[in-house]
This record gives sequence, structure tokens and C-alpha cells, in this order.
Amino acid sequence: MARILVSDPIAEEGLTILRQAGEVDYRPGWSREQLIAAIGAYDALMVRSQTQVDATLIEAGTQLKVIGRAGVGVDNIDVDAATRRGIVVVNSPEGNTIAAAELTFALLLALARKVPQADRSLRAGEWKRSALTGVELYKKTLGIIGIGKIGREVARRARAFGMQVLAYDPFVPSAHVQQLGAEPVNLDELLARSDFISLHAPLTPETHHLLNRERLTRTKPGVRIINCARGELIDVDALAELIDSGHVAGAALDVFPQEPPPPDSRVLHQPQNVLTPHLGASTEEAQVKVAIDVAEQIVAVLRGGVPRSPVNLPPIPPEQLERVQPYLQLAERMGRLHAQLLSAPVESLQVRFSGDWEGMPLDIIARATLVGLFAHTTDAPVNLVNAPLIAQQRGLKLEWSHRAESELYPDTITTRATTAQGEQRLSGTVFGRHDLRITHLDDLFVDIKPEGILLVTEHHDRPGIIGRVGTLLGSHQINIAGMHVGRERIGGRAVMMLQVDDPIPPDVLAQIRQLEGVESARVVVF
Repeated sequence: MARILVSDPIAEEGLTILRQAGEVDYRPGWSREQLIAAIGAYDALMVRSQTQVDATLIEAGTQLKVIGRAGVGVDNIDVDAATRRGIVVVNSPEGNTIAAAELTFALLLALARKVPQADRSLRAGEWKRSALTGVELYKKTLGIIGIGKIGREVARRARAFGMQVLAYDPFVPSAHVQQLGAEPVNLDELLARSDFISLHAPLTPETHHLLNRERLTRTKPGVRIINCARGELIDVDALAELIDSGHVAGAALDVFPQEPPPPDSRVLHQPQNVLTPHLGASTEEAQVKVAIDVAEQIVAVLRGGVPRSPVNLPPIPPEQLERVQPYLQLAERMGRLHAQLLSAPVESLQVRFSGDWEGMPLDIIARATLVGLFAHTTDAPVNLVNAPLIAQQRGLKLEWSHRAESELYPDTITTRATTAQGEQRLSGTVFGRHDLRITHLDDLFVDIKPEGILLVTEHHDRPGIIGRVGTLLGSHQINIAGMHVGRERIGGRAVMMLQVDDPIPPDVLAQIRQLEGVESARVVVF
């Protein structure tokens, strides 16, 4: 049974789902030392933003298969270290979209109308209405930096308030921005024209200190800045200077470069600012959504499936998951078959998809062949995440292609593994929803389910060979569950695939190889 560690507070609905897949230890109060000491016993780790899943913790997690972040960002997870170890990292990019957009607008309104300052003043026994005069949003200009999921929701709400919306995002087509009722602009124009600026960009080397001192000085005098995205997007020291100077009227910040911010941070002591402790996803609805989403993905990975929102894998749309899963299994087992039939290292692997594969993630299915290929040649974990890295380290080249013309079956995968001794080809398909079949070995037609234990022999098509192999297996109480023989022609090259219910000991395999007419014999375990 899988063991799952949850080290940050998670909604009960998520824990209930995790318990379907294994034993769950809910330890949100553990120290870092306790985490490092215990993580080696767990197959999965689920966190929010508090736990720092760095390379040290990942290296200690020798059994980890998946790390789930119940939220959008993965800043607290060393994704590169997890990828090197073959650990899948998943998050919930959609779960807190509405919560973050609504908080953005709550802060924007609070900043514009000085709501926190008014609250503090009234509680102190004051009635200073004139000192608390704010500004309206109507006909003001809001500049949105980053027009992704949250930025789009903020734009929609701004339009409802009668605001003019400018949007800067170098990765979003202008036509899409215009469909939101926003005006696409470059960053300089946004800075110069905006009365309010709201940041919704991801944190990358390019966006670190996107609003630095030089850019902040180019903003419109009296601008107000809202940041519910990532603290490092703004040079907070420069921002504090410009607030003190009066160039920036104030800032509403939910995120900080260091969380919690140090007590001497200047923005904490500027009364015009509105500050919250990273509450972007802190609604009851959002916490339930992200907990359920990430828990379901962790369960999928632990059961050998593919998650909806992998961080270190190309994502697979939910509507494709059911169709993709059997082909991932087929490709992986074709890789296993290559690995156990070939006697020399594979130097290149070509994967060809024939038939109707429209919209399917062929690159991920191609990766699955590598997973099977390496599964029998390393004691390290191999999966869709790190298989390409292992291939690169071994100098193995993976190529895949697609052609619309179908072969014998509507949707066929054909793999060609090349070694120093030659090449080997396999073809396979899926009948119905889950009936996996290997249909060809090189040019020979076979029809075998890639499961269990398989004895594969090569021989010339002569009377008696199949009987002798069957008799030998029977004499050792090894039951044959299925059989298929493929041949070029009568008396020509032939291959026999026998599915057996029991392991074939090495001495029995040696006897099979010595039988008259048998040229080679190998055991494949799926």
C-alpha cells in the first residue's frame, strides 16, 4: 500500500481522496528536520506553500513518485531536482483562479478608497472623513501585466466597473486580448498610461524585478500598484522609495520577496499601503477545489496513470486522458519487449504513429517507449518525466512521426529500435478501449497480449518444434496460457510467442535453447 505524506494544511475533501490510494499521514506541524528524517518512507508528498521541497528533501525522498502542490505556483518545489529523480510534480493551475481575481479586486478597491486606514481610524475613536478621501475606479485605467487565467478574470471585473483596461503579455495574441475588451499595449505604454497596475505574471528569470526602480519611475504619477502574483516581480525597496516620494500613491501587496516579510521592511510601515499575508487562494471554495484536484492527480500517478496538470510533463487535456492511457501502456510494453529481446544497447528509437491521432499527445506516448526500454536496465526509477534525460545521458536518440494512412489497424504504433547489430521492429494497437495487442515482430504477424510472462523463440518452420517446446514446459509443470506463431512462409523463418502462467527457470530456458530447430529463446516479463 502506498504511503502519502501531507505536510501542509489541506481540505478534508482532498484527504478523503488520498485515502483511496493508500495510507495518509497528515503532518502539517512537522519541522524540516522531521520531514527530511521521515520522507524516505513515502511514495507521495502533498504540500501547499509552506513546505520548502528543495533538492535536499527530494534526495531524501528515495521512494517518492509524485509531489503535489495544492495551488498554482511551484516556487517552493525544486522541479529540476524532482525531474532528475523521475518524480512527477503536479499542481492545480485552475483551482484558485476566481479566489485570486476576487482578492485582487478587493485590494484594488481597498487601496482606492482607503478602507483599512478608515477602519483603523474609526476603531481609534477618530472621525476623520476628509483625511480619508479616495478615488473612484470609474473611467480610470487599469494596466494588467500578464493576461493569463487570473489576469483575464481581473480584466472582466474591471470592465464591469467601467474601467479602461490595458494588457501587456508578450505570449498572448493581440486578438485574444481584444476579445476580453482590453487594449493590447507594450510595457512602456502600460506604465505611462495606467492609474492602477495589477501584476499577474509568472516568476521567471525574465520577470524577476519586472517593476524595478527604473521602470517604476516611468509610471504615471499617483499610480497605485497591486500584486497578488509573486513578490519578486517588484523591487520592493525601490517601490517603498517611490511611495515615500509620492510618485506612487500606494501599493496593495498580498505577496512578498520574503514571506513573512522582515519586520524592518519599509512597505510594512507606510500607512497608505494595504497588505495581506498571501491570501490569494485562501477561500473555502478554492481550498476545496485545489485539494480535490491535486489529490486526484496524486492518486492517478500512484495507480500508474497520467495526471491532468503535470508541471514537468506536457499537460494532457482531461477529455483525452481516457483515450491516451491504453496507448501509453502499449508503448511502454513495446519498449519492454525491445529491451528484453535485443542483445545490444539501443542507439536510436523511432516511433511511428499511423491512423487518426488528431489532438493526441504523441510526444508523451513516444516517451512511454523509453520508460519500458529503460525499466530493465537501471535500478533508478524511470517514468515519463525523466526518461528523456536518461536517453540523453546514454546517447540514445528518440524520434517520432505521424502519418494519416492507417496500416492493418486504425491506430497503430510501430517502433524501430536500432543497435550496433541491426534493428528490430514492433507494431501494436489497442482493440476497443483496453485490449492491448502486439501485432508484428519485424515482418512477422503475431497476435499477443503484452502481459505476464512471455517465451519468445525463433526457429525455422519445421514440424515438431512447437510440440517439443510445449512438452518440455509441461514436464516442468509450466502451464501455457496462450500461443501465437508467425512465419514468413512454409518452411521459412518463424517466431513463437507463448504466454505462460509460471516463471521459467534459467535451466529450463537453457534446455529450450538446446532443442533441435530452436535458434533462440528469450523470456520477457511485462
